[in-house]
Amino acid sequence: MDSPTIPLISRRDALIAGAATAAAVSSSAPAEAAAPKAAAAAGPRAKLSLTVNGQVHSLELDTRTTLLDALREHLHLSGTKKGCDHGQCGACTVIADGRRINSCLTLAVMHDGGQVTTIEGLGTPQNMHPLQAAFVRHDGYQCGYCTPGQICSAVAVLDEIKRGVPSHVSADLTARPLLSAEELRERMSGNICRCGAYSNIVDAITEVAGSRT
Repeated sequence: MDSPTIPLISRRDALIAGAATAAAVSSSAPAEAAAPKAAAAAGPRAKLSLTVNGQVHSLELDTRTTLLDALREHLHLSGTKKGCDHGQCGACTVIADGRRINSCLTLAVMHDGGQVTTIEGLGTPQNMHPLQAAFVRHDGYQCGYCTPGQICSAVAVLDEIKRGVPSHVSADLTARPLLSAEELRERMSGNICRCGAYSNIVDAITEVAGSRT
């Protein structure tokens, strides 16, 4: 007895048939089902005011917007870099109300009414901040991607030492911290330089710190 003939289908035809079936199923879903999903994706919004580099900005943002994204995407201050987006590299460091923070780890709405300083607010190519000039003199950067965060962090580090804020390597928590390479490396350890310009960065900070003592 002859075996029944099994019709063969090519891989191309199988893919076309599968795509057609998927399209038919998706088109049959009610349009109103997509509306709640879109509304949920948008999220609630809030009005806030930020003083960035001395200029007041009124914003209306999704409450989930990070300070980093508010600076880069809404205020177009692209000097602050998005590196790891997990608070591990320090490329997004800014100074908020006198403290250095990772702007990728905080929400913009948490800083309503606050003051933020980014790399753009420290100096310009024509009038550089002393630390910016020192980074240039000591070649404290290579690719430059981490440099804005490094400089913002360094500015805050010198302020911390001036105010007597101890670090994990401070021998005496009640005395003014020593301006040593060990102190600077510890305090700058949250800012990663993948190019490895660490020794030059320490030299640049040390020069500026020495001129302020």
